[in-house]
Amino acid sequence: MEAVEKKLKALQKLQNIDSKLDAILKVRGDLPEEVQDLEDEISGYEIRINKFTQQIDELQAEITESKNGIKNSKDLIVKYEEQQNKVRNNREYDAITKEAELQKLEIQLFEKKIKEAGFNIEKRTEEVDGIKAILDGRKIDLENKKKELTTIIGESEGDEDKLKTDREKATKNIDERLLIAYDKLRINAVNGLAVVTVERDACGGCFNRVPPQRQADIRDMKKIIVCEHCGRVLADAELILEDDEPKKKTTRKKKAESN
Repeated sequence: MEAVEKKLKALQKLQNIDSKLDAILKVRGDLPEEVQDLEDEISGYEIRINKFTQQIDELQAEITESKNGIKNSKDLIVKYEEQQNKVRNNREYDAITKEAELQKLEIQLFEKKIKEAGFNIEKRTEEVDGIKAILDGRKIDLENKKKELTTIIGESEGDEDKLKTDREKATKNIDERLLIAYDKLRINAVNGLAVVTVERDACGGCFNRVPPQRQADIRDMKKIIVCEHCGRVLADAELILEDDEPKKKTTRKKKAESN
């Protein structure tokens, strides 16, 4: 087999395998992306819940600290009131009175902090409850999507594994540079076709006209020809593929007999 024909045969065989893999993935549709999106969304909600829960814990600690502060201030006020009964002059009395008043202001400040923290706790708790309600719904959606995806994957898992094995073997018969070019073509092609045949004088990928001389060059298989419009590799429709070998041989035999 000529070198170019061998390369084209290897490329077209790889394309055939990739097209079958694409068909399997197409059946799954957007399910894999939907599952991933739901997992990311759920993760985001869980992070928000953890953040708000941490804030609630911090606010609870602040309330506890403020309550302890109130108790300490009240104890000091009682102490100062007892000291007032033992003072010897007005200056000592006024100083103790001032300290007691400062502790009363401290109590007011602590009470304000407790009130604000309680309000924020209530607000954060409502937010957490709201997020949890959404999260429960998203988890149900995720479970259903995963079940659906698992069912679809299970139906084609054996075929997919075999095709992946076949693909790995097929790529070993293709030059690395040619394989890189093939993969780039597939990525850029909407239908995943990097190797196409000429059908009704047109490229089988972009359907632009292929000049007669270019078609002759494709049939000669002396060099790899690409479509001047889309860049896809153009292969001879009569090129024998392993999957179609019996059919192709019969076709060629009939042609030989007619000649």
